[in-house]
Amino acid sequence: MDPDAIRRAWDDIAATYARRRDPTGSDADLLTDLRESLPPEPTVLDIGCGDGARTLANLPAGSVGLDISRGSLELARETVPEARLIQGNTTALPVATESVDAVTAYYAVFHVPRAQHSDVYREFARVLKPGGTVLMTLPSGRFETVREGWMGGRMFFSSAGRERTLNALRAAGFDEVRTETVSDPLGSDAEFVFATNAGGTE
Repeated sequence: MDPDAIRRAWDDIAATYARRRDPTGSDADLLTDLRESLPPEPTVLDIGCGDGARTLANLPAGSVGLDISRGSLELARETVPEARLIQGNTTALPVATESVDAVTAYYAVFHVPRAQHSDVYREFARVLKPGGTVLMTLPSGRFETVREGWMGGRMFFSSAGRERTLNALRAAGFDEVRTETVSDPLGSDAEFVFATNAGGTE
C-alpha cells in the first residue's frame, strides 16, 4: 500500500479504531515517565496521534498531534481541542528542525514500509532538540503485510525487527536506549523504547 492508500485506509477505520482502543493501560503510563524528564513548557510531537485519547490527551499543554489521516485528526480535534494538529507523513515531517523536546510514536512507524524506517528515525532526530527524547513502540518481529479485515477494513504493517530497529535508531543519532514491556490498547503486550537524541548521525 502506498501512502495515499494507507491514508484512505486510516480514514475508513478511524472511528472503529478509536472505539475499540482502551485509552488506559501501562503503555499510557510511560507518558508519565516521559513528562517527568521534560523541561518546563515543553513541546512534544505525537506521531500518529489518532483520535488523541491515548497519547495526546496525556501530554503537556501545547503538544502537537500529527497523523496521516484527516479522519483521525477530526476525532482528535474533539478529544483534545486545545492541541495543535497537523496532517503529514512521517518520512518528511512538516516540523522545523530542533523545534521539539520529545517525540512520541505509539503504534505508528510499523505502518510505514520498513525500507523507509531509517528515514523516519532521521526525521525524528532532525526535529528533536539535542538531548530530546523519542518514545516509540518497538516491534518484536520482522514482517511486511496487508491485513484484510483489520478493524473492519484493511491495513498495512511493516517491521524490520527488534534489533534492526534499535540499530537504525542508533545510526540516526540516538543513544541512551532503554526498553520496557507494557500492555497495549488492544489487550496484548508491547515493547517500547526510550532513546535520546545525541545531536547528530553517526
